[in-house]
Parts: sequence; structure tokens; C-alpha cells
Amino acid sequence: MRTMGVLPVAAAAGGAVIGSQADTHAANPDKQNLPQIPLGPHSVSRLICGANCFNAGSHLSVFVNRAMREYYTDEQIFRTLSRCEEVGIDCWQDGLGNLERYRRFTERGLNMSYISLAAGDPANIQRLKQGGCIAIAHHGEVTDQMFKRDELDRAHDFLKRIRDAGLVVGVSTHMPDVVDAVESKGWDVDFYMTCVYERHRTKAELERLLGQAPIPVGEVYLPNDPPRMFRAMQQTPRTCLAFKILAAGRLSDRSHWVENAFRETFAAIKPNDGVIVGIYDRYSDQPAEDAEYTRQFSHLSHRSRT
Repeated sequence: MRTMGVLPVAAAAGGAVIGSQADTHAANPDKQNLPQIPLGPHSVSRLICGANCFNAGSHLSVFVNRAMREYYTDEQIFRTLSRCEEVGIDCWQDGLGNLERYRRFTERGLNMSYISLAAGDPANIQRLKQGGCIAIAHHGEVTDQMFKRDELDRAHDFLKRIRDAGLVVGVSTHMPDVVDAVESKGWDVDFYMTCVYERHRTKAELERLLGQAPIPVGEVYLPNDPPRMFRAMQQTPRTCLAFKILAAGRLSDRSHWVENAFRETFAAIKPNDGVIVGIYDRYSDQPAEDAEYTRQFSHLSHRSRT
């Protein structure tokens, strides 16, 4: 999730503000291309637009949430997605809540694939399919809670229902151990959505790791987490979509932090993997910036021999 420029001072310090959105959009009107990855029978850009910024879920503070909600009117979401499409981002990851918006946007000419998170009510699978969704991943928050309660097998029936509906089947998680567990079970899945930070540790887990827990106990982003998830991604031949590569905006205050996060991620993942990044383009042309990083560093991806 990108929040660079939430505060003008932060954006200026990072040197990342490159002019008004209208100016940058007018300066680059021609549609561009990005490297592609397989997603079941489909092909999508290695960079996928995420959902949280559109849905005012910053994972930072209620103040940033309010700023996102104020900025992302229906029309602004359409403009941002249209800009994504111009620079080669051809896939949007969201959920059932924005499916009707996606339908309306496609009627206005938006040409992006839609992939979704879902869990629980199997009827939502058909709703997503009817709305044009091509792939569904079992929701990561639900997946991880099931895993922690030793109830991961409960997700299997939902995954089979996705397959029966003719959609691409995925599992989302914030835990490398979940990827390993699903692989060991031999489940029929096409892809994983893999958060590179295990951000929802309990107070007891944080105390064991750090000797203490923060106040309040909330999301904690630890630098040793991404390599753990990258190893899990390398151990499966299936497509993995890394998300929160910018630590939910915590690495967005400086442009070189953003660049390093893209470089390190692409260098650590497989050539058939991609990234999902939320976009908050209030102060800079983030779709173009992120697309350029993807073009610049995509060639670094490799398949580990270990």
C-alpha cells in the first residue's frame, strides 16, 4: 500500500512529488505495457493494483483512513484505475464490496481483470463470477485464523467450490507456514497471495520475539519477515502475488525506500510471481512510478535452486 505524500512535508522530503496528477496524466497519454505473469489460463501484469487505499484501509491510522476516504470518491477511483491501465497495470485486486463498481467502470471502458478475496458464504463465489471476477483467493485473515486454530482443512471445501465455478483458485495468507502447509497437503490451487510481513502477531508472540509488545498491540512490521515469505514463495512452482511490500506505507516516506522495496522484492521472487501494491496518488503519479520500478527490476527475478 502506497501512502507517499499523505503529508506534504513527507513527500517533499522524499523528493517524490513529480507534479499534479492532471499534469502527469496529460504528459503521458499513450498506453504502455508491463511484464506479464500467468494466473491460471489468464495473463496479468506483474504489478497489480491493490484495494486498501480505495477502501480507506491504510493500516496506519484513522487520520490517514479519513484522508483516503475523502480523496477516493467514485470518480477518483475511476481516474486512478484508468491511469493504472495507461501505464500497463491491467489487474485490480479487491473484494465483493467493489464488484458493482468494477462492473460500472468496465461499462465506461475500463479494461482490467478483477481478482478477489472471499471466504465464508459460498454464494459469494457465484456473485463474483457473475460480476466478471477471474480469480478468488481464500481471505488471508480467515486463512490465518484457521491455521492458528489447527482448522486449515476447513478452507479446502471453499477452494473446491471456487474450482467448480470455473475460476482461478488461490489462498491468501500473511504466514509462510500456511504456504508450506497447503503445499504439503497437495491442494488444487493455482496461486497464493502472500503478505511479506507477518503483521498480526499476538501480544504473547511479540513478547517472545522482542521481549516486549508495543503500545497498543497492533500491526508490527519486522525486517526479517520478508526473507521468510520469499523463501516460501520460492518453494512452490505456483504463481505468488506478494503484497504489503512497502510495509503498509511505512516505507513510502522516501523515494529510495520505495525503490529499494521494489528492487529487493523482484530480486527475491520467481519470474512467474507478481506484486500487489495499493495506490494513493493524491500527491504524485504513483501508478507510473510503480510501473517504472516494475519494468526496471522485473528482470532480477529468478528461481532459487535450493
